[in-house]
Amino acid sequence: MGNRRATSYDVARLANVSQSSVSRAFTAGASISEDVRQRVMEVAAQLGYQPNAIARSLITRRSDLVGLMIGQSTNLNYPEVLFELSRRISAAGSRVLLFALESEAEIGATMEQLWRYQVDGVISAARLSPEQVEEFATRRVPLVLYNRVLPGCAVTAVSVDHADGERRLVDRLIKAGHQRFGLISGPPDSAVSVERMESALARLRHHGIVSVAQARGTYAYDSGRDAFSQLVADLGSPPEALICANDAMAIGAMDAARYHHKLSVPADVSIVGFDGAGASRWLSHELTTIRQPVRRMAEAAVQMLMERIETPEMEPETRLYAGELIQGRSARLG
Repeated sequence: MGNRRATSYDVARLANVSQSSVSRAFTAGASISEDVRQRVMEVAAQLGYQPNAIARSLITRRSDLVGLMIGQSTNLNYPEVLFELSRRISAAGSRVLLFALESEAEIGATMEQLWRYQVDGVISAARLSPEQVEEFATRRVPLVLYNRVLPGCAVTAVSVDHADGERRLVDRLIKAGHQRFGLISGPPDSAVSVERMESALARLRHHGIVSVAQARGTYAYDSGRDAFSQLVADLGSPPEALICANDAMAIGAMDAARYHHKLSVPADVSIVGFDGAGASRWLSHELTTIRQPVRRMAEAAVQMLMERIETPEMEPETRLYAGELIQGRSARLG
């Protein structure tokens, strides 16, 4: 054949089978005898043949692409979340089209790109409005929200129970005798930060604590460091306990307390985070936090998406997973 690329016709002719048999041999779960499949594979290897994914998509009307939108809220645990979702999507026979958002406000422009690529479905770890969720439904593109829910909106979602995690952290800090609290929240457009901080404040009010100093960060380490110094300046002294919307900011606050303000953590100030990112377990940090069950959540998200790609009429479903309270050495807990 010279330099010409081998086609399914070439494989079918040499293997003495139909072109549809060649297609079935390369399709997982397709009905084909093992003898025919083996013969097709041997000829394909001899000719250097590989199926054309673009041509196949024209036949199946699927792109075999799954859009994955990730916002800043993943931060330190971004590599783990991306790895777990990607490997499960690949195992399901699809490929990941990744969109990393610096700000969750970028979601509108990102969605325009999704439509151009004609993805089969989307997992979104970024904030969506009810109107944007409705656009997915209108375009019949299955959607799963990752690590967030959208109350009052019919959308499939998998998430750690943010409210439960914050309640447990607050209860243990209160039991240890802390009374002067500070909070460091994430960006105002982050639904995850809003839910975590509102849950923490509600639990503090339950315990009779209504005056809580607050500062805002960006989810980044340096923003947690700067926010801690801002709180100390606003209060005139450090809070007894500091609740941070994620681990990266909690680690930044720990370093600011130790190295900028010469405070002992947790003797002078208890600091807690949320997510259970790898860096939170380093010996220099040993952060008290709520660890997300990332593997279980990723497995559920991909399974739920693939089910809805196969069966678009499936009803929306929400799965909440309890996080694990990791008692590190950054906080005094009762």
